[in-house]
Amino acid sequence: MRKTFLSLLAASLILALGCQSKSQPSATKAGGDSTANAQATSPEADTTPKTATGNIKVADAKTILARKQVPILCYHQVRNWRPTDGKVGKDYIIEIQNFKDQIKMLADSGYHTILPDQLYAYLNTGAPLPSKPIMLTFDDTDLDQFTVVRPTLQKYGYKAVYFIMTVSIGKKGKFVDYMSADQIKQLAAEGNVIGSHTYDHKNFKKYAGKDWEEQLDKPTKKLEEITGKKMTEFAYPFGLWNAEGIPELKKRGFRMAFQLATKRDEKDPLFTIRRIIASGYWSPKTLSNSIKNSF
Repeated sequence: MRKTFLSLLAASLILALGCQSKSQPSATKAGGDSTANAQATSPEADTTPKTATGNIKVADAKTILARKQVPILCYHQVRNWRPTDGKVGKDYIIEIQNFKDQIKMLADSGYHTILPDQLYAYLNTGAPLPSKPIMLTFDDTDLDQFTVVRPTLQKYGYKAVYFIMTVSIGKKGKFVDYMSADQIKQLAAEGNVIGSHTYDHKNFKKYAGKDWEEQLDKPTKKLEEITGKKMTEFAYPFGLWNAEGIPELKKRGFRMAFQLATKRDEKDPLFTIRRIIASGYWSPKTLSNSIKNSF
């Protein structure tokens, strides 16, 4: 009964709001377009260069904090605005043409997308990154991340990280539909990275008792079964985190966790990596300026 209720709640309320947080993006320094589906399109071969991370020793916090931050963007829904969308909601909804223009701006500006293995190696060892590195992340499992985002990124040879909530997989909601297990598997097979975003977006700061199993263990197992790959990255719902919960992530094998725009933790910077939300109100030029000013 509880899971049924949560599924309905997530489909109609929680997911429509995405990963909203009181931590808004800061403007100050802080350290092919056709619709596709998994059934009709066979996975492309993943030719992304691999970065070996198995033998990397985690650096001390001071070393990690001293490295220049890599810009990381956080997206949610990519669809055209509706009359029912509120002022706050539009911050988290990028209209389709604006999204395509933003990605074109990144490509035209010489940005190269990187994935977690590369970021992990860079932060811990100083391993080289491509010129103008950037990481693209997408939260909440929305179907438009497959039908709109995927072909747009493929056009420029870009890869991304998709943080998945397992409660919504394959669901059709009142306001938004969600990716199927096959579509998530295809994204992983094509060289993108799948990360955990909990079961139903419950505030990480409130976890106690069985929450660790429900919000971390079970979703991790499900995503590993879908992708055939180990889950090593985690995104905090709403971008909210607390230091007390970080050991729980570590003992479950996560190596990095992503928040939003607040200051990184001085003891565990790998588990408080900053992102900024790419606002639906931003033009490509505004996004470009925000990237430069925020990182």
